[in-house]
Amino acid sequence: MGELEVASAEPEALVDDASSPEAIQGRSLGQIAWGRFKHDRAAIISGVVIVLLALIAIFAGPLTALYGHGPNTPNPKLIDSATTMPSGSFGGISSDHWLGVSPVDGRDVVALLIYGARTSLIIASIATLVSLIFGVGLGLLAGFFRGFSDSAISRFMDLLLSFPILLFSIALLSIFSSVPTFAGLSGQPLRFAVIIFVLGFFGFPYIGRIVRGQVLSLREKEFVEAARSIGATNTRIMIREILPNLLGPILVYTTLTIPNYILGEAGLSYLGVGVLPPTISWGGMLSNAGTFYQVDPTYLFAPGITIFIAVLAFNVFGDGLRDAFDPRSTR
Repeated sequence: MGELEVASAEPEALVDDASSPEAIQGRSLGQIAWGRFKHDRAAIISGVVIVLLALIAIFAGPLTALYGHGPNTPNPKLIDSATTMPSGSFGGISSDHWLGVSPVDGRDVVALLIYGARTSLIIASIATLVSLIFGVGLGLLAGFFRGFSDSAISRFMDLLLSFPILLFSIALLSIFSSVPTFAGLSGQPLRFAVIIFVLGFFGFPYIGRIVRGQVLSLREKEFVEAARSIGATNTRIMIREILPNLLGPILVYTTLTIPNYILGEAGLSYLGVGVLPPTISWGGMLSNAGTFYQVDPTYLFAPGITIFIAVLAFNVFGDGLRDAFDPRSTR
């Protein structure tokens, strides 16, 4: 009897194990993506660099105070009066000025880069948010309702894509530079608003097309039909059913667009139609360095390498996110 009891106990244990909640655990899309993403070392390192850049931009004031040099504090003693170039080799690099000083006025380059990070990241982040609002909203409407709405919105996005954005940006910024006030804004805030509008508004068709294509596929899925069968309104279906499934493409687009807008702001500032002094930006530093690059190349390399690192970090991080959310990826 003892043997029979032991034998009969084994199947019961197997049944209990199979029916226990720990036996089979479902994973959400976010958990699956994170499981894939955390194995991408390059993307993880890039994410750390992005976090550091964000912290530098947020705490620019305390960091420069701790460093001991402000961005708008000239130091004529470090400038050769005969050449207006920094005294010493490599642009005046020393233990007190880690990346040297700027020509003519002797401002510390590290402090300039720290405050330039704030300007560039603020403009790029808000411009990306503007693109997301327009692109996701219009792409969702075009893909869900189709018909006339789809045709009108798609042709509007095609029209914007046909604009020569750089030339239009230069013209628009030149016009607003002579306007004292507009919509309650004036001076540097008005210039910030125009740059953000130009970058964000004329860049939204890219995410708009991506969202439209995704929605055209998602609206035919079974979960949408199930929601419609229980009486869900179109607004509820778009917001509660379709929009959460667009999180992956939106995150990837965001991380790949911010570096484009960093380069866009830098390009406009380099051409002299972007952010103007005394506000500091990486593009403005490049523009100023262009005059002295033959004599003081260090001042040119500092903002150039910083922009390169920032753009590379965002692009690698975005590629890692895209691979993590793409089930067909082999990485």
